[in-house]
Amino acid sequence: MNLLRLAILVPCVLTAQTVSPGFDHFYSLEYEPAIAIFEKEISARPSEPAGYNHLAQAILYREMDRAGALESELVTGNNPFLSRGKIVASPAEQKRFDEAIAKAIALSEARLSANPKDVDAVYLLSVAHGLQANYNFLVRKLWRDSLKEFTLSRKLSMQVTQADPKRVDAYLVQGVHDYIVGSLPFTWKLLGFLIGFRGDKDGGLRTVEMVAAKGDKNKFDAMIALAVAYRRERQTEKAIPLLTELIRIFPRNYLFRLELVQMYGDLGQKDDALAVLARMDQLKRDGAPGYKTLPAGKIQYARGNLLFWYREYPGAIENLLKVTAATVTLDVNTAMNGWMRLGQAYDLLGKRSQAVAAYQQAVNAAPESDAGRESKRYLNSPYRRPASL
Repeated sequence: MNLLRLAILVPCVLTAQTVSPGFDHFYSLEYEPAIAIFEKEISARPSEPAGYNHLAQAILYREMDRAGALESELVTGNNPFLSRGKIVASPAEQKRFDEAIAKAIALSEARLSANPKDVDAVYLLSVAHGLQANYNFLVRKLWRDSLKEFTLSRKLSMQVTQADPKRVDAYLVQGVHDYIVGSLPFTWKLLGFLIGFRGDKDGGLRTVEMVAAKGDKNKFDAMIALAVAYRRERQTEKAIPLLTELIRIFPRNYLFRLELVQMYGDLGQKDDALAVLARMDQLKRDGAPGYKTLPAGKIQYARGNLLFWYREYPGAIENLLKVTAATVTLDVNTAMNGWMRLGQAYDLLGKRSQAVAAYQQAVNAAPESDAGRESKRYLNSPYRRPASL
């Protein structure tokens, strides 16, 4: 989802278009019930690799959600590759993830040893290595190891589509891999396992579009990937129908609405963006599923950030002050960005002492966060908005 400053997104063995209970929870950001269902799936079919992949995926995304990384990934998906901060997972959770992936790989390889033509086992193995790539990238911050795993996942998925070209879901790994490698700096493409493979941003997007249109198990992943990639490629208008459909199918996932706010903002449709935020306010007041426990600060930050980019600094400050007054209820990403954006708004109004105080809060609270590091620069030099923004 996050999914993709572009995180190395690799699809998992997901549900068909009729969403299973486990993945209905998963796509609705309800990771604890999703994990419970996947654990029951493993208990019922302990020799089936898919359940272990499902569990590993839910564990990973729960950690991303706790860190606010899903929001920073999806909602600010125009950030460059390889620049995201590390997600901190406890040793116990890392062990749990590692055990699930190891089991998925071992079971898939055992099936292939018994039957080398078992295409399903190849696909499941591709998924497991893709998940390992995600974890290495997001949690362990091992970029090269992550790309190596991702490349292996791609090679396995190509074996699947060569054996069965009509298996549309398996093309998603290939499309995302093409897009990501095509977006990497040239020096990264000199890595041994990438030599001779340049990637293809446009071709990768076309492949993901095909999966979004014709896929089954990976349809929703492809739609989410496209929404973020379209924004990166400044094709924002193409993302709105995708997000609207995702909101219809998964109404409890507030991230899709926050992303829609960003899309409308990018297109200059401020009123549409504010209307989405007003709807989120109403859903929260009504105690709607997915919104009842959503911290108000997330909506206030989105509104303050939107007004900031529209140069409505007093309105931005009004909302951001509410965010910074309730940071204990927020993830680190939202809280620190709130302090930094507040400081920037004060700087642009010439209120330097208040700006410095806001920046200092971000630095003191999370000096190694993206916002903390950026705020440190503004302690000595006021923020100046580029003329193009």
